[in-house]
Amino acid sequence: MNTSNNINENELFIIRKNKLDYIKKYNGNPYENNWKPNYIAKIVINNFEDIIKKNIQIFLAGRIKVFRVMGKSIFFKIEDRSGIIQIYVTKNIFTDKEFNDIKKLDIGDFVGVEGVLFKTKTEEVTLRLLKYKLISKSLRPLPEKWKGLINKEQIYRKRYLDLIINKKSKERFIIRSNIIKVIRNFFWEKDFIEVETPFLQHKTGGASAKPFITYMDSIKNNLKLRISLELFLKKMLVSGVERVFEIGKVFRNEGISNQHSPEFTMLEAYEAYSDYKGMMTLIYDLIQKICKEVLGTTTIVNNKNNIIELGGSWKKISYIELIENTTKEKNWLSLSKEKILEICKNMGLSVDESLTNIEITNNIFEKIIQPTLIQPTFVTHIPKELCPFAKINKKNNAVLDVFELCINGQEIAPAYSEQNDPIIQKMILEKQNNDNSEIDYDFIEALEYGMPPAGGIGIGIDRLIALLTSVDNLKDIILFPILKKD
Repeated sequence: MNTSNNINENELFIIRKNKLDYIKKYNGNPYENNWKPNYIAKIVINNFEDIIKKNIQIFLAGRIKVFRVMGKSIFFKIEDRSGIIQIYVTKNIFTDKEFNDIKKLDIGDFVGVEGVLFKTKTEEVTLRLLKYKLISKSLRPLPEKWKGLINKEQIYRKRYLDLIINKKSKERFIIRSNIIKVIRNFFWEKDFIEVETPFLQHKTGGASAKPFITYMDSIKNNLKLRISLELFLKKMLVSGVERVFEIGKVFRNEGISNQHSPEFTMLEAYEAYSDYKGMMTLIYDLIQKICKEVLGTTTIVNNKNNIIELGGSWKKISYIELIENTTKEKNWLSLSKEKILEICKNMGLSVDESLTNIEITNNIFEKIIQPTLIQPTFVTHIPKELCPFAKINKKNNAVLDVFELCINGQEIAPAYSEQNDPIIQKMILEKQNNDNSEIDYDFIEALEYGMPPAGGIGIGIDRLIALLTSVDNLKDIILFPILKKD
């Protein structure tokens, strides 16, 4: 039964613990695996007429979410994985002790119930209780229904409570699961093979990021948590697997923000005999499939009430064209550093003067241009200095055959025509890494056996799902995000 809101949580814990002691003494252990439901709430409600005709006895199980004692009657509602159903208890079916024991149930308890269906005067499908079993006692009270969890940090630290109380939050994570299911099906239907590559690596590659470092006792050596999936998946191309993908965690020992998490889920896919243009078709088709099968619409609204249309055609524009249009300067790549710094100053952009021209240019793109790219936009042909693993464009050797898909002011998916010339790949990596200590020469050796021309793409699953569910904080779509120690 409900207890006073004025009693603090510690007192409520003691009250519920006393109830548990009573139950164990007189009714047996409530934590045994001793109840087998034969239905779930949603199916019972949706098939009420058929069940009534067949006079089927119903066994359900779930958590008590509402509990009301009304004299000689009790109404409570339980929630299982499919939804909520009402339970009706009348005193004349039970002994005085049994009825009083039912009154001792609390919101949050898990119960198994057996009974027959009927509809109330308000046409609510209800189960008339004949038997019940307490199958897990809740010793702590759930957050109040209407207040819920107000503090954002508590929501993230105690996500299990958030999911119990907050229907929208639970639905969001169900959508996440469905999106990942659709992604997997999409690639399997296109004859891709899903693989799993190592988390622990001697050398990380495929991205520029600070890794987490650990120590492995058995080999007496430091290892690093992977920052990318790329190099091992390209080795699969070398092996003859022409279409390969992986969905897995990657780790970067860097900052935490609304848009960055040190642990995040990445999808990478590689297709032999394709290129960056093929990856454009791939990502477009994938998002259309997600919109159709999960969202039911191609239109989403961001947190600033901007309508984003994911259907129709997507804009394509080169990186340099965006820079030149924004700065009103032609022949950007030939400008001096002094001129570029002057332009940045005039734009109100503060940059580190020790950076290279290309690094300053990328500051302009990331801080000024990218936030304005709300509708889906393929930003193509970035400067060759910004990515060591893509092919140089045949017509302009200053840029690469790549794109960055930007939506809602963020990069959602970069894709390349993958570099498969081992001589060029080795030269680029050695030029980028002064001491060559972090170059994965095993990857270079793999390329020397021959890798077919290929297109490759990386998709940050967390960012994609945040976009599709219209949330602006990655923590809202990561079940248990990394936080400072409480």
